[in-house]
Amino acid sequence: MDYWTSVDELYNTTLSLSFFVLAILMFYIGRKGYKTGNRPGGVSTIISGVLFIIFGYYNSTVRFFVYPYNGFMVWWIGIILLLNGIFFKIIRIDVNKLNSEGYNPDKKKSIIRRYVETMTSENFYREKITFKMELIRKSFHLTGFLLLVVYFGFYPLYPLTLIISDSVIQLINDIGPLYTLLWGDLSLFPFVRGEFLPIIYLTMMALIGALMFAIISDLIRILWSPEYSVFNFLTRSMLRTKEKNASGPQIYIITGFIFSYMLYMAGLIHILSFFSGVLIACLSDAAAALIGQRYGKHKVKVRSKDTKSIEGFVAGVVVAYIVGFILVGPIYAIIGAVIFFITDYFPIFTADNLLNPIFIPIGIQLFILILGFPVGWWP
Repeated sequence: MDYWTSVDELYNTTLSLSFFVLAILMFYIGRKGYKTGNRPGGVSTIISGVLFIIFGYYNSTVRFFVYPYNGFMVWWIGIILLLNGIFFKIIRIDVNKLNSEGYNPDKKKSIIRRYVETMTSENFYREKITFKMELIRKSFHLTGFLLLVVYFGFYPLYPLTLIISDSVIQLINDIGPLYTLLWGDLSLFPFVRGEFLPIIYLTMMALIGALMFAIISDLIRILWSPEYSVFNFLTRSMLRTKEKNASGPQIYIITGFIFSYMLYMAGLIHILSFFSGVLIACLSDAAAALIGQRYGKHKVKVRSKDTKSIEGFVAGVVVAYIVGFILVGPIYAIIGAVIFFITDYFPIFTADNLLNPIFIPIGIQLFILILGFPVGWWP
């Protein structure tokens, strides 16, 4: 085994261990949440931990990335840890100052001080949040469209991953000696300009990179306090009670995306099944929540004891069918809409943000195999 092969193995092992460490932390947090009465959050967090074990095992045997992409991901995790550590230290200093100086309404305050005062002056976990806060939270679901552009592009726009891949190739040629020092000979780089395979790897890099950014910040929120979370600082959105001693919904939905995309990489589901699940999970959930909160008059208790509305269910199912109709055709769209309704109404403890991006692609794929109808509108 030569030096660069050893480096490759080291990076890949580090990435696998990262998932296993996250799994242990998720089990710890989920158990704590379950024991303190947050059963939905606790169960969903534990299930996420199980999926992280699957990710770690998959990466150690099949691999998410080829070298040097696995190294790029490990460096990204290191950068995220460093940035969160710096932010944690800055907030800790400001919290100590606030405790010693006390609250002074007349003093001119920095953005950090105003943030710390807001986060420490009230209980940031709410049973119900305002429509404005719900709108802010659900706006992140629009990133499903970004994922679509990353993989397919949009009209004249090339897939973002292809642009990034070609830019990386240009960059490593421009900085040849430095790249050779850090990553090995240029001839070891596995891709050429315009190749499709990097799109598959870079899309997974975007998903895992987003997960690492979100989950490290979320773990700090859970294990220490919400004011230490970079993600909370950036979003300024209120937290729900079911997120106390449990992961946030952004963790569940990204984890579901990664699992389904892993199935696509393994050749088990169609790419349009995957993207149907992504967009239905993002857009239908957002439509159901926003329409239900704004216009929901006919209330219904779901099996988890949450109160939702018939208007919200109708909006979510209609959007699910429209998304499926566009991506996989009218027949499979029905399957996606039905699964969305089932995962929204029936689960008692598990978050729909985790279930939708997993069960919708798998359900559509099963019916593709059973029915054998063409998928989508294009060959």
